[in-house]
Amino acid sequence: MQLHFYPPLSSAPSTSPPSEPDLTSFHSFSFDPSAPDYTSLLSDELLLNILSKLPISQHVSNSLVCKRWLHLHGRLVYSLKVADWSFVTSGRVFTRFPNLTDLDLVRSCIQMPKSSGIIVTHKTMSVHVDTHFILDGFLEETALLPSNAVDQGLRMIAGKYPNLQRLAATGASEEGLLRIAEECPTLQELELHCCGDLALRGIAGIKNLQVVKLMGFIGVFYNSTISDIGLTLLAQGCRRLVKLELCGCEGSYDGIKAIGQCCQMLEELTLSEHRMDGGWLAGLSFCGNLKTLRLRSCKSIDKSPGADEHLGSCLTLEELHLQGCQIRDKQSVKALFLVCENVRDIVLHDCWGLEDDVFSLASICRFIFLFPCLHFIGE
Repeated sequence: MQLHFYPPLSSAPSTSPPSEPDLTSFHSFSFDPSAPDYTSLLSDELLLNILSKLPISQHVSNSLVCKRWLHLHGRLVYSLKVADWSFVTSGRVFTRFPNLTDLDLVRSCIQMPKSSGIIVTHKTMSVHVDTHFILDGFLEETALLPSNAVDQGLRMIAGKYPNLQRLAATGASEEGLLRIAEECPTLQELELHCCGDLALRGIAGIKNLQVVKLMGFIGVFYNSTISDIGLTLLAQGCRRLVKLELCGCEGSYDGIKAIGQCCQMLEELTLSEHRMDGGWLAGLSFCGNLKTLRLRSCKSIDKSPGADEHLGSCLTLEELHLQGCQIRDKQSVKALFLVCENVRDIVLHDCWGLEDDVFSLASICRFIFLFPCLHFIGE
């Protein structure tokens, strides 16, 4: 498990420099187990207030003092990453950490032997694997928790954490997400791995959802599909979206258009390793409030962007970020700059194929030459 604590607002950082402990002081210290515990005279509320003002680095060690302190420590934890699914199904997580608002279940939904010496890493995610859990380059279905098991855990979580604000899970279906929507009205951020189109119907009832990250086709991990159907369901159900990230998702002009028309508050859109059909760029012209567009690890910007006069333009766009993308295709790069002609800041990070004639296409973005903000990072 990985714990995250929120420091108290009134606490001030220590001004004394770190030092090695003085082991000689222990010679004069006598521990009497029969001595009275004066902290027992304090109420839970008062002791909890005292513990909350201690440095975060001391929270874990303080929790080992006694069972009471362990229980109070759990009330100070608001963010948790679960690595063992049984910690949820046994109910221990609810007893140990009753005030969670941020819960990450992604790794616990993958049933892998922790003793394996093989670790597969993709971007920010690492998983222990062995040869029995890999099929055609992806995790076998037996390596992932079945959807009904994940849904059962989500039902338990919905009943225990009504104030949940962020949730990340793998393999959830419509049923489990519907329960989250019903019981967790404050949920604002959702991250879903290895889910299909129909599962997205379940999040339509999450009225305050503002940040969504969808992980579809991810090499060596997931071989799931999110298409225009899922994007349309997402757009129609989550109209207050401010930030959307699509990783390994399929789709086309229709899906991006639906997002632009329904999610009128959307300010930031990220596409990572996208598998979009040709012509999707034109759908960005319907994103009337979009300010930042990020493309990451894309082998192609747009395979067939179509005629320039049909592309339209995203008038409110201010920033364009390209990281690890293939930009040798002049036609698709030109189409991208036409759609983003009003940007004031372009960032290119470790992109391939940036030659003089491709670079010259940036002249389409008229404000780049008025306000020179074209950045290059990497080679």
